Amino acid sequence: MPPASPELISPRSPRVSAARRLARRNFRSKERLFLAEGPQAVREAAGYGDTLVELFATVEAAERYADIVGEARAAGARVHLAAEDVIADISTTVTPQGLVGVCRFVDSPFEDVLAARPRLVAVLAHVRDPGNAGTVLRCADAAGAEAVVLTDASVDLYNPKAVRASVGSLFHLPVAVGVPVEQAVTGLRDAGVRILAADGAGTDDLDTELDKGTMGGPTAWVFGNEAWGLPEETRALADAVVRVPIHGKAESLNLATAAAVCLYASARAQRASGGCRSVTES
Repeated sequence: MPPASPELISPRSPRVSAARRLARRNFRSKERLFLAEGPQAVREAAGYGDTLVELFATVEAAERYADIVGEARAAGARVHLAAEDVIADISTTVTPQGLVGVCRFVDSPFEDVLAARPRLVAVLAHVRDPGNAGTVLRCADAAGAEAVVLTDASVDLYNPKAVRASVGSLFHLPVAVGVPVEQAVTGLRDAGVRILAADGAGTDDLDTELDKGTMGGPTAWVFGNEAWGLPEETRALADAVVRVPIHGKAESLNLATAAAVCLYASARAQRASGGCRSVTES
């Protein structure tokens, strides 16, 4: 059998142009579509209902990741073999991996998040860097959080850098977007969730909170801007403002690292004897 040939060879193809425009937020919002690049993200999208709409793949990538291409077709996605320069034109990375998916938006209504009675939530308030947003989403997924909330002052969830940084976690747990921070805090508190603001200037220490045994119940962590943290009005909404202790000489932790420490501290406390997960999980 002769080797397969790409069907899309021109970056000026209307189908390619439509995909390329999704790198811009206004087009993503209008079409309610976004790009997922690389084998991991495409595999996760293919396994998430009817999320994956189209898949662009080089001939080499289609052969190397034949299982992913098969999953995409089984999910109902249109698969296009494309020339390498076409993939490079669609991709937002310097070194494309040969697979670019077009996906439907996957965010969840905030009301659905509350109705599920979450026990661990990450709230991103004023987070502007897409790489940080995606990494915190990945940390929340790894720590076993039930949801992530991006406030209306935070970066676009579907920014290509955020999608890449989530490494597929975007498709693993509910994510609510565009929620005013006051509404997020009020809704979660009414759902029985304790609100902790993570801030380097916090009056409470994470170690002290753990020692007091106050972190075993449902908890939402509010994380702020990479450069200036949380504004006073946001800190005032929380039940406690908690700092991660610095035992060495480092000036501070970056946002994603601090988020990972806080989320895992809650996850451990919730799984300990008396924690909220010990009642409902074996």
